[in-house]
Amino acid sequence: MRAVGDAFAAKVVGQLNLRESLLIGLLTGGHVLIESVPGLAKTTAARVIAAAIDGEFQRIQCTPDLLPSDIIGTQIYESATNRFVTQLGPVHANIVLLDEINRSSAKTQSAMLEAMEERQTTIAGQVYPLPEPFLVIATQNPVDQEGTYPLSEAQTDRFMIKDLLEYPSVDEEVEVMARIDAGIYDADHHSAPVVGLADVRRAQQVVRHVHLDRVLVQYASRLVEVTRRPDKFLPQQIARFVSYGASPRATIALCQAARARAVLAGRGHVLPEDVAAVTHRVLRHRLILGFEAASADVTADRVVDAVLQAVRVP
Repeated sequence: MRAVGDAFAAKVVGQLNLRESLLIGLLTGGHVLIESVPGLAKTTAARVIAAAIDGEFQRIQCTPDLLPSDIIGTQIYESATNRFVTQLGPVHANIVLLDEINRSSAKTQSAMLEAMEERQTTIAGQVYPLPEPFLVIATQNPVDQEGTYPLSEAQTDRFMIKDLLEYPSVDEEVEVMARIDAGIYDADHHSAPVVGLADVRRAQQVVRHVHLDRVLVQYASRLVEVTRRPDKFLPQQIARFVSYGASPRATIALCQAARARAVLAGRGHVLPEDVAAVTHRVLRHRLILGFEAASADVTADRVVDAVLQAVRVP
């Protein structure tokens, strides 16, 4: 998958954490939730990944009036043949970008999340499997909350990873301008695929067979256990802000993401630092903090820092 990472770097300046998160999602079949202000190349990143693997890309702009049928598809009456014809929705693609997912209604969000979980859609009683590989990249804008429908904690748990994007540095912005002047982002500038869909599917099989020692599985499980019993493991000044910890999906996600990270590093085995490196991305959206956390300026990342310090590294 190094070639896909190189294709990403050729179009997207910086955002190394995002590149790793998207590749981990692609290798594991997990979905990625991205939170950032507008203009930080989220759409560009999704398009680049799709082009690099020769996959189909669809972008869905979420709005309050978006219906589930706009996503999964519907049946349309065809007068010429006097019958109903199934029209598949944009979710039937390899890479799907859900832009500002929190602007769609809860009903539409549920339809999309069901498709993500089941990897199929049902239209008029007929089941239509989604293509493989299948990766959903959903974005949220943390600044403008007017007219939004925030994802519930149970829904965000369906995402394997949540990434937070930061503003680029001055040097990175200068490089962006240089690439714009060079025509890298012009509509007629197309990048050739570097791998095929079959290659991605083979890489996913490789990830499943990466050696993960039982000790590291216990390490991941202990990290999640700390979030469930903060009073027992965390300092009181941090533990009091945690209302609910992470579900078993978090332990599964930690192990899968660590395996994918090992493959990206060219290793056939997982190291403790692989688990630690993905812990923030796997846990930050699974922790439910009390209302006092916001007033005390305590973020989920700060709690995860304490979690990592509370568990001995094997």
